[in-house]
Amino acid sequence: MNFNIDELKFDEKGLIPAVVVDSITKKVLTVAYMNRESLQISMEKGKTCFWSRSRQELWLKGETSGNYQHIVSITADCDKDALVVVVEKDGPACHLGTDSCFNTPVYQSEELHEFTLQGLADLLQGRMDERPEGSYTTYLFDKGIDKILKKVGEECTEVIIAGKADDKKETVYEIADLAYHVMVLMTQMGISVEDIHRELASRHIIDHKVKQEKMTK
Repeated sequence: MNFNIDELKFDEKGLIPAVVVDSITKKVLTVAYMNRESLQISMEKGKTCFWSRSRQELWLKGETSGNYQHIVSITADCDKDALVVVVEKDGPACHLGTDSCFNTPVYQSEELHEFTLQGLADLLQGRMDERPEGSYTTYLFDKGIDKILKKVGEECTEVIIAGKADDKKETVYEIADLAYHVMVLMTQMGISVEDIHRELASRHIIDHKVKQEKMTK
């Protein structure tokens, strides 16, 4: 991929905002600034490098903390005056030690609610740790691994039945049930969403290579 960074529109101070996003959770981690040099370093090293406006110097994220951000992709917006940098991170993005710099709620709709698999994973972890009474999830954790595995097996069967019947609505419903119980199993076994993401990503790379080999034969 050949892109001339001179096409980007840096501001009067030679800077361009960079919105850093977690490749797995899709959460915005931080907003920083890059100049031409820091952008070039970022692309050469494959790690985020910014321009610190407060210190007036280059800042390779993680150089002192070890919390490097490994770049998956960098994309410019339609005006080419802002960047989205998708990363895999080694640790907290914020200097306060939190996963993201964005942690202060300002507004939340009463009707609309954000859903993510990581959010569900966090909720399930809370259920396992706190065991609130009356929760179905608490019931599963109290019963243990055998009960959880039994439910996963039952939900697999329900998905097969709905799929065989070619009932899209029911299949969606049953897949959601299966996904929930699989994530309960993941929580029980200490398996994270990131673990699954990395495994699927590695298979995607293998599959891509296999397809390339078939095309060249």
